[in-house]
Amino acid sequence: MAYKITDACISCGACAGECPVGAISEGDGAYVIDANSCIDCGACAGACPTDAITEG
Repeated sequence: MAYKITDACISCGACAGECPVGAISEGDGAYVIDANSCIDCGACAGACPTDAITEG
């Protein structure tokens, strides 16, 4: 199950740089994860300073 970015996202971009498959991009006001590309590694969640990234 792919990771998701919640409303707690502050658009800092820390997660995008950590994603090994480039599944994270800047959306409208927050970053978004492409569920089809996400490999469920969790690297993004570890990099998020606001804990805005959750599983599923």
